[in-house]
Amino acid sequence: MKQVRSESFWQSCYCDSVLACTTLVILGLGLLMVASASMVISDQQFGHPMHFLYHQIAYFFAGLVAAIIVFRLPISFWKQLNVPLLLVSVILLVAVLIPGIGRQVNGSMRWLGLGPLTLQVSELAKFSVILYLAGYLVRRETEVRSHLSGFIKPMLLLSMVAVLLLMEPDFGATTVMMATALGMMFLAGVRLWQFIALMGTVTIMLAGLALTSPYRLARLTAFMHPWANAFDTGYQLTQSLIAFGRGGIFGVGLGNSVQKLFYLPEAHTDFLFAVIAEELGLIGELAILFLFVLLVARMLFIGRDAYQRQRFFEAYVCFGFALWFGLQAMINIGVSTGLLPTKGLTLPLMSYGGSSLVINCIAIAVVLRIGHEIKEAPLPASRRVKRRLLLRRSVA
Repeated sequence: MKQVRSESFWQSCYCDSVLACTTLVILGLGLLMVASASMVISDQQFGHPMHFLYHQIAYFFAGLVAAIIVFRLPISFWKQLNVPLLLVSVILLVAVLIPGIGRQVNGSMRWLGLGPLTLQVSELAKFSVILYLAGYLVRRETEVRSHLSGFIKPMLLLSMVAVLLLMEPDFGATTVMMATALGMMFLAGVRLWQFIALMGTVTIMLAGLALTSPYRLARLTAFMHPWANAFDTGYQLTQSLIAFGRGGIFGVGLGNSVQKLFYLPEAHTDFLFAVIAEELGLIGELAILFLFVLLVARMLFIGRDAYQRQRFFEAYVCFGFALWFGLQAMINIGVSTGLLPTKGLTLPLMSYGGSSLVINCIAIAVVLRIGHEIKEAPLPASRRVKRRLLLRRSVA
């Protein structure tokens, strides 16, 4: 009986081919560039040039298996699980700060040790926050659109999550999470003055946190004049800019990067895009940008279709994941090019890292499942005019 159900599911399975193929292409390019960027440092640290690549391949297959499992789960599962999942994330964010439980790397307590594996809790936190906020916006739609309290309540909860992230410290993940949450609230139809007021408050708070910490302030201001401290606070950015300069239009060729030879720190993680720029040139950079634009646009299209069919939870989830991927990719690329202050953020689906890659694959699988479920859902004729698009502002 189970076999019949499984066969019927896969035979009737609809999967958004554009989103799935774009994701696989980005993942494949990520494996290729991680291999190129990490060979030298891998050989130095572990005596084997493919150490990081083998780990990334393992994460790749783990992500695919997780994505297949998640694709089988109905969206109703996530509707029921969004609050418990956020609570689990908060508990893990607290646990990671406890000495002996959390694992410290480069001065930050961001990882939980799970035997030979590690979990970067901030990645799970971003995923769970989007699911929770999508559920909240559906449950409290009228309050969110009409009363200030509907806007403040989730922000207070997210502020607690943000404080825990800042204690690690993880300023980059905090910025992405709060910006994504604000974007989802804006798309949900909150009053414009409320949105502007809260966005200003969050901006002032983040700026205050940066100004009161000499370490953060140095990192935030170094990008404006990196060559003034080329061997200190501006070292990473100057080496990244050198990589962009060497790459030119067509690049120096795959595997021929000089900057990855112990000049550019974190070449296979935070600054992977700089290695892409050096080896593949402007052509490669534009190709990567196009793939991410296509990825985010496809998520938004699926979210729009879900909204038009009154599947509001599904729509908010798609919009949230699109904002997450788009903002994180934009910040990572902006950091590499010197347009934004240096942040410890990976390039989604491409940079080395197990937690990031697996959680990203799960997020894509959830969006693909939404596309599968809404494929045959009828468009309610009675509300086509009243609620055409999520971007229509509420007059309440």
